[in-house]
Amino acid sequence: MADTIVTNSPDTGGGSAGWAVAVIILLAVIVGGFLLYKNGVFNGTEPADTTNINVTIPTPTGGNTNP
Repeated sequence: MADTIVTNSPDTGGGSAGWAVAVIILLAVIVGGFLLYKNGVFNGTEPADTTNINVTIPTPTGGNTNP
């Protein structure tokens, strides 16, 4: 009868490193989203229009009447 040998690899702690990387990425996404919201990227409105148009209309002279 043949013998079966089962070998288990030792736990190297790679799972905890994966969780640490996941937490760092999650924090980066949350902080980045907050900064984008704070700067108004998600606001959806355009900035206030500060255009100033000055028009000078000449004063009519003489006896001409305007229609």
